[in-house]
Amino acid sequence: MRIAAVSRASIGVFCLAGLAACGSGTEPAGVDAPTGSVDLGVNASLNGRVPFPADNAWNLRVDTAGVDPASDILIATIGLNTSLHPDWGTTETFYGIPYIVVAGNTPTVSVTFEYADESDAGPYPIPANAPIEGGSASSGDRHILIIDRDNWVLYELYAAYPPSGGQGWRAGSGAIFDLNSNALRPAGWTSADAAGLPIFPGLARYDEVSAGAINHALRFTAAQTRQAYVYPARHWASSSTDPARPPMGMRVRLKAGFDTSGYPHDARVVLDALKKYGMILADNGSNWYVSGVSDTRWDPAIFDAFRTVKGSDFEVVRMGTVVTP
Repeated sequence: MRIAAVSRASIGVFCLAGLAACGSGTEPAGVDAPTGSVDLGVNASLNGRVPFPADNAWNLRVDTAGVDPASDILIATIGLNTSLHPDWGTTETFYGIPYIVVAGNTPTVSVTFEYADESDAGPYPIPANAPIEGGSASSGDRHILIIDRDNWVLYELYAAYPPSGGQGWRAGSGAIFDLNSNALRPAGWTSADAAGLPIFPGLARYDEVSAGAINHALRFTAAQTRQAYVYPARHWASSSTDPARPPMGMRVRLKAGFDTSGYPHDARVVLDALKKYGMILADNGSNWYVSGVSDTRWDPAIFDAFRTVKGSDFEVVRMGTVVTP
């Protein structure tokens, strides 16, 4: 979606209420990040290596966290009877958000940004075969996600266009994340995503599902959001102050009583992750669309299975400080 500009906000400390998730300290519910060899290439396997430290918000379990007092209202706004939708595919190469893993010696290029004041200048290691979300002719978000496996750095671009007509690479915005750090974007800054969050750690990937577990939160969208954000988000993309609308960064989880036992393997792994880690509101878009990476190995049954999961099966994890204008 088009990212709305936002004035800087003055903030204090963010936490997931009831959890030690303020970007520092130790959280026993986190996942240790293995140091296995990461493959190279488009949608390459990370072979179990987890982006960001174990106590990073993306890697924290929230299955025992409290429920937010406004949960019922917020879930109803997104849609009680609307089905969960896996926003990725099996045969359409660019249906979903692709990524590429590169070596540390990949040549870098300069990028000109529309939102330069909230973008990381770079340069960015964009290889010739970097996939653009939606394909080269897309009129959509056109994200490019790049992981430098040797320096363990994530580069993300929104509305990215390759050189043409004598111009170099152009993008709406760009963000660079040290995958060994819990550092957040500056308060009020966007990223390649509307909420000022990294995109890659919130994707459902087949390499994780085939290994039997997704050990991090996922990313999802909602049609109506508020001019507000909560940890770990840093940016809003709405002019509405309606408290019934969800703030960016809001985290939901599948209710503990939801029975996943009858679902096909791929769907069950995703749904179990939504119970343990939940999913974080990261952008404006269709309601209950959860992001993933297209892969021909997905079991197509996952797409039919998700239609039986409704908004009413979710609850909002208790939120900490809500930042407003």
